[in-house]
Amino acid sequence: MKRTGIFGGSFNPIHNGHVIIGRTMLKAMELDEVWYMVSPQNPWKQGASDLAPEQVRYEITKAALEGEEGLVASDYEFHLPRPSYTWNTLQHLEQDYPDHRFVLIIGGDNWDRFPNWAHAEEIMQRYQIAVFPRSNLQSSMGTWASRPRQCSIVNVPLIDITSTDIRRMLRNGEDASPFIPEKAAELILRHYIRKNI
Repeated sequence: MKRTGIFGGSFNPIHNGHVIIGRTMLKAMELDEVWYMVSPQNPWKQGASDLAPEQVRYEITKAALEGEEGLVASDYEFHLPRPSYTWNTLQHLEQDYPDHRFVLIIGGDNWDRFPNWAHAEEIMQRYQIAVFPRSNLQSSMGTWASRPRQCSIVNVPLIDITSTDIRRMLRNGEDASPFIPEKAAELILRHYIRKNI
């Protein structure tokens, strides 16, 4: 049985912090792979005007992870009903990959609102969850009165950057190269500057 981490997100665009999360989770959670599940339509971000096309975000993520052992870009959700609910994705993954045991990877910000996710209780009962804290560690970990045993906290080296920051820097002509994967830099510059996203 392969242990596979599912790290979902818009990745608009992917940045070095995302890559560090995957590397850390591989070791800390003893995973065989981490799949970067590029979301075509996040339920929390419907109608976002600055969202690059899904195929662009996938190609950039794929380029960023080239040569990163165990880190894999996935367009799996592109072929599922939208918006992309995690419960639905996990159910389909179980059917298509019966030889995998899936571990859900989420940030502390998502843990804050996890009780509001579709089928939150079912996800908690059926899957292991690995949470990487953000700066709001205490509030994130205290969302539910008691943290279920299936939920692990994994301390990840924090990079104080977000995809929103990257887009803002590029719009303003600032140098974002220290924060984006070198192998994806050309694609990021091409799509996020020329398209003015």
